[in-house]
Parts: sequence; structure tokens; C-alpha cells
Amino acid sequence: MARARILVVDDDKNILQVVRTRLQSQDFEVDVASSGPEALKRWGRMHYDVMITDMKMPEMDGLELMNEVKGANRNVQTIFLTAFGTIDSAVTAMRDGAFDYMTKPFDSRELLFRVERALEKARLTTELRDLREQIDEKYNFEAFCAKSAKMRALLSLLERVIESDSTVLVEGESGTGKELMARIIHNEGARKGQKFVTVDCGATPENLLESELFGHIKGAFTSASWTKKGLFEVAHRGTIFLDEISNISAEMQTRLLRVLQEGEIKPVGDVQLKKVDCRVIAATNKNLREMVKQGTFREDLFYRLSVLNIVMPPLRERKEDIPLLVNHFLKELSTKMEKRIAAIDRDVMALFLEYHWPGNVRELRNVIEAAVVMARKDHLTQNDLILADFQRPVGEEVLGGVNSRTTVLKERERELIIQALEKCNWVQKDAAELLGISGRVINYKIKKLGIGIPKRRTAVVESSEESF
Repeated sequence: MARARILVVDDDKNILQVVRTRLQSQDFEVDVASSGPEALKRWGRMHYDVMITDMKMPEMDGLELMNEVKGANRNVQTIFLTAFGTIDSAVTAMRDGAFDYMTKPFDSRELLFRVERALEKARLTTELRDLREQIDEKYNFEAFCAKSAKMRALLSLLERVIESDSTVLVEGESGTGKELMARIIHNEGARKGQKFVTVDCGATPENLLESELFGHIKGAFTSASWTKKGLFEVAHRGTIFLDEISNISAEMQTRLLRVLQEGEIKPVGDVQLKKVDCRVIAATNKNLREMVKQGTFREDLFYRLSVLNIVMPPLRERKEDIPLLVNHFLKELSTKMEKRIAAIDRDVMALFLEYHWPGNVRELRNVIEAAVVMARKDHLTQNDLILADFQRPVGEEVLGGVNSRTTVLKERERELIIQALEKCNWVQKDAAELLGISGRVINYKIKKLGIGIPKRRTAVVESSEESF
């Protein structure tokens, strides 16, 4: 691991020597400068994690130096050394972004403690910056592999949606990328940098959803032993994503309508309304228009939600994008698993193009992940697909040749699992580890493929974590 690099700036040579010696004793890499201009020259040639500088110096004072340095490297942490009479200047420097200050004379142990804290902040700031860059890279227009006419039209619409701040309804089958679409709208829009809050309306129990969305005050109900912010309030100034919006009750539909109309929430048990400002993006895999006709979804709420409407096409309607998606997932997952897999066999790609993909893009990614786990070469082959659960028949929509190929794959899969079980004395957990899959998956595959377990082995077959 690289040693932390520190620059010490002071016009007093004795202080430079004392600070450098103390820091070097702790294995820091230390450079010194006796003036602001000299320090700037060093910054031009080298990167430093922390700068320790005197506040009052000829030619350029410490505050001027810090501002010059931060213009080139916003992550640098500055600690000021100041005499008693310049404490006000040091406080001003703290407001302008300095990390800390110490008065002369200072204790060298205290200086080391503050340097360690400054380095920790520099590390966390770097990690946060890297994370934001990863988010920017993951949730932008490039995240959509779009070659098909339907996806190109969708991206053209998306550009106009991002320019506005209106409520958006994203519709589409499960696995088509509705949440990815919502994150891109947020990350490319005016609220970028603010919070993106996700609410799974389908997974949150009805009796908890109101408290989750709007919050509650202490004592509002039996278990409310503290006041809790609702997710609308958490998302203030940012974006709230309401996934599976079709699952909310009639009562919750009424309350949500008020939020959209008035921009106000009322926490459970409170009498006061709170203003909230957040962009709402909702998603559903059901036909809300049909639900409106059936009387199970409020018409006025539907129109409030669908000011801007985006429909995500299923993967079977955008097959031109499959090669792009495959290469994208292959690169992502190979990197994640530290494997060098750069290509995919033509017969595998042909199989992908013929398959119906009822699970859409999510299913395709899962298939690629399973194949990368199994791969032992620098390219994916049909043998690598044996643990992928995408070969199931898809009725009349299966194209010629797929059924026979998938039957072969299933037989090969069955053989491989039996071989692994035999090698591991029919202990499923050990066989799963040998194959690089989970205990749940192997248990499921054994049942699905009708693999008979020898009766004498039943005592070692099951384990508590293998039930499906």
C-alpha cells in the first residue's frame, strides 16, 4: 500500500524540521516548503494527501495557499498552524474548507492524531467520489444497449422526459429495466446529486406502507417508540421511485393523490402537514388502464402518475439488442468474477436470439452470470449453459431447433450434477461448492431434473440451508 504523502509549509525552519522528523517516524512521506510559492511549485510536480501550513507567512499567507491548492485538488485536507493572534483567520479557513487548525506551540502527538483523521477523511472523500463516478457510469444513456428501432425511439423520448420535472409512469413486464430507467431519469436530470429513494409497494405490507411513505410521530401507534421520517421526506429535493404502484390499496391511492396534488404529507399520528418537493417516478408491470376500467385503480391518480408515460419493450421485441446486452453483461460479470472471457460461441448466440426470454433483460443477465461461473475457457460455450434455467420450452413461440438443443443441454446438465454428487458422496452442499452454485440451486435442479437420490444416502443429502 502506498505511503501517505504530506507537505509541510512554514517560514520557520525549526518547525519544518520538527514536524518532518515526527511524521517520518510514523512512516509518512514528507516534503517541506518555506513559502507559499515554493509549496505551489511542489504541488505542480507531486500529489499530496495532507498539507500542514502556517497561517501567517510572507509573500502568500496560508489561506491564499489553501485556496490555490484546492483549485487543483479539491480532495486535499489542510491543517493550519497558527499563533494565538490569528485564530480568527484559522476559523475563517475552516469555513472555507480547511480540515483543522492547531495553535503554536503544539503537541506532536496531537498533530499525529489530527493527521490520521485528515487522512481518513481524504480516503472517504476519494471513495465517495469513485462511487459517484461509478453511479454516473452505470446510470446514464450508455446503460441502455440500444440498436433496435423501439429502443432508439425510447431514448429519443427519454431525452425530453429528463428535461422536465413532471411525474413519470414507467410500464413494462418484469425484468425489462424499469428501475434502471427511473435511475437514469434521476441521474441525468436537474435533481442529480440528490437522493434517489426506492419504495417496493409490492413487498411492503399494507399496514406498514403508510408509515414508510409518510413517517410517524412518537406514540402514533403501539410500537412507535420514536419519531420516524417518511420516505417522501427523505427524498426531499430528490426523486422517489414507487415500484409496483398497482399493488397499493384504495385508501393509500387517495393519500398518494393528495401528495401529488398538494406536495404535502401528514405523518401518522400528526396533525401538522409537511411540504415535500420530490420528483415522483412510478412503475408497474400491470395494465393500469384496465385496472381503472375495472374500478381497482383510481382514474384521477392514474392521470396524475402518467403525466409522462414510458413503456419498456420486452426483450423478445428488441432482439437486435441481444448481442449488445450479452457483450455488456459478459464484460461486467467477467470483471466482477476476475475471469478473462472475451467472446461467446456463435451457436450460443443463435440460441439466445431464438429464445423467447419471458424474464426479459434480467433473465438474460442471470443466464450470462451462471455461464460465466461455469466457464473454464476464454469464451462461452453451450457446455457453460448447463446450470442456466433459460432452456425451458416456451410453447408455440419456440423456433425450430431450439427444443432439441435444449434437451441436449438438460441431459448434459443432469449428467454433470450426478457426477458432482457421486464425487461428493451425494452430499448436496459439497456438490454445490464443486459446481460453483448455491445449495438452493442444486436442490432445485435435483428436483427439476428428477435425479434420484440413493436411499442409503438420504441421511447426508439435506442440510438446513438447502431447502428451496
